[in-house]
Amino acid sequence: MACNGLHPRVGIFAIISDEEGRILIGRRLSPLGKGHWGFPGGHLEQGEDFFDCVERETLEETGLQIRATKVIGLTNDKFPELNKHYVTVFTRCVRKDANQEPQRLEPNKCEGWSWKSWQEIKSMANRESGSQELFLPVENLVRENPQLDMETSSS
Repeated sequence: MACNGLHPRVGIFAIISDEEGRILIGRRLSPLGKGHWGFPGGHLEQGEDFFDCVERETLEETGLQIRATKVIGLTNDKFPELNKHYVTVFTRCVRKDANQEPQRLEPNKCEGWSWKSWQEIKSMANRESGSQELFLPVENLVRENPQLDMETSSS
């Protein structure tokens, strides 16, 4: 399905674990994916490298200083109701200071940050509650990569 001649944008997400293997995730407030859970991230800017982008976006949104270590997945995400199309890059990241906790620095974009187990995220992707809880790119990543296990992945 064409999107009126518009080109897809590139979104980038950080998958950050804590010392217990839980993943940082927040409930979105922006119009795209409002009310759904998503990872810290944003849009790739012209000329920007993936890792530089995700480190910058995560710092802006959470105050966390991270180091991106690996691209772990890509999704093709279509939002026909909003006439938007994204290619989303997911990166594995580590906190530079394991004791630093995320802050809610963009209150107009995120309700707050939480740590959830990968199993909780997988349950949300499978819509075990009966409704869509995850932001579409995150849901697509989990559903398209059932072998992905972030709790045991090394950085």
